[in-house]
Amino acid sequence: MPAKIVQPTDLAALVAALPHAALVLSPDRTVLAASDSYLEILAVPFDAVAGRGVGEVLAACHPLEVLLSSLEAVLRTRQPHRMQSGAFQGPGGRSSFDVVNAPALSADGSVRWIIHSVDPVRSPAQWALQVAEARLRSILQTVPDAMLIIDERGRIESLSTTAERLFGYAMGEVAGKNIKMLMPSPYRDQHDGYLERYLTTAERHIIGIGRIVTGQRKDGTTFPMHLTVGELRSADRHYFTGFIRDLTEQQITEGRLKELQSEVTHMSRFTALGEMASTLAHEMNQPLTAIANYLKGCHRLLERMDGDSTDVLRDAVGKAADQALRAGDIIRRLREFVSRGESDRRIENLPKLIEDASTLALIGAKENGVAVSFRLDPDAALVFADRIQIQQVLVNLIRNAIEVMIESAGRRELEISTAAVADGTIEVAVADTGAGLAPEIAAHLFQPFVTTKSKGMGLGLSICRTIVEAHGGRIWVDARPEGGTVFRFTLRPGKEEEEATLDQ
Repeated sequence: MPAKIVQPTDLAALVAALPHAALVLSPDRTVLAASDSYLEILAVPFDAVAGRGVGEVLAACHPLEVLLSSLEAVLRTRQPHRMQSGAFQGPGGRSSFDVVNAPALSADGSVRWIIHSVDPVRSPAQWALQVAEARLRSILQTVPDAMLIIDERGRIESLSTTAERLFGYAMGEVAGKNIKMLMPSPYRDQHDGYLERYLTTAERHIIGIGRIVTGQRKDGTTFPMHLTVGELRSADRHYFTGFIRDLTEQQITEGRLKELQSEVTHMSRFTALGEMASTLAHEMNQPLTAIANYLKGCHRLLERMDGDSTDVLRDAVGKAADQALRAGDIIRRLREFVSRGESDRRIENLPKLIEDASTLALIGAKENGVAVSFRLDPDAALVFADRIQIQQVLVNLIRNAIEVMIESAGRRELEISTAAVADGTIEVAVADTGAGLAPEIAAHLFQPFVTTKSKGMGLGLSICRTIVEAHGGRIWVDARPEGGTVFRFTLRPGKEEEEATLDQ
């Protein structure tokens, strides 16, 4: 502590500003002021030392003569003087301190006061404890998950910075209070019973096992969280650590994924139904036309015959022919309705669309050793499309690629890419390293009821073709020279549609 020139000031304020336990002495070595921490060392109130000589106050100091000699040196040299360690007899026993005596000078350079300060001398065990406490404070300030420590009675001992933000409490607001204040009912009502049962029986139910529970913030709102509890024993006391991860965002993401999956599944079923209806309409129209033609022929033959029964038969055949034509007309109109493909098309962000579809389609890919990469052209960011329908196309192609690679040996690599091509369209490609396609299969792959799967209906790729063509694009498949296949389809860029809309 260097010598200081001081102005007349409040001695209490001076003592409060000092970093260590201290006494302020007059030049005649009378005690003028004392810090609270120094009074704790002596275990006396201030009235017991105020106005008394330092030799009397510190009679228990060892060695007292060295202290008095140090104070005399400060008065003589007007410079700080560090003593060898001193010792005091207090309520907790004899303690050692590093002692520094420093002058506080007046404006004329004379010694106005002597500041006698002490700093505890720590044993190696005390230093180790202090370091451990510092490390714990550092962990509590920086640990990414919320962390708290409670004692065996459930009282909060420590709260990390993340936990303070998560629950909305400062450490000072919860220190010493029961942890159940951070829980809603029924967890709040059950917690003390759980803790008491464990301390009595030592049966672990949640110690070391993570589980999902509900937390309660200061404002009363609740949130889902994943809690992992650990145990710490110090002498005969128990402490419990809780590591908490807020699951709010995770549950929102899972909910969004389920919603997206529901939308795509609904659209897939709807499109499959439309595709099947269109195919059945096409296939059934021909036999219905043939039936109608045969019935008309029978009607003409019956016109050449006479008899009462012939008239009845002729009328019945004519009505049957009319109904066959009517059935054909109904199917024709159904096919026209399905082929119109009403959809909600707008400007969409293609990378975001691919990200959402991939989140759904790539479930289980990592577990099956499929490495996925993306190569997205920044010049192909916007498309004019129905988001759900194009996601359905992507999910179908990606899932097909993964299934093919799982069934084949060798490397499993899936690449999803986009590119702005020369004809002004945007091309999306899904490439795999599977076994590839036989030429005779590839030629008819997008036709209804054509499939390479043992249990497939053969409508998936047909649906993809219907959707892409309804968007004004085309879809095809190429073989990769190094093995595998690439499914490609094109979409109209969003910029062109946006400009066309603005021009109208």
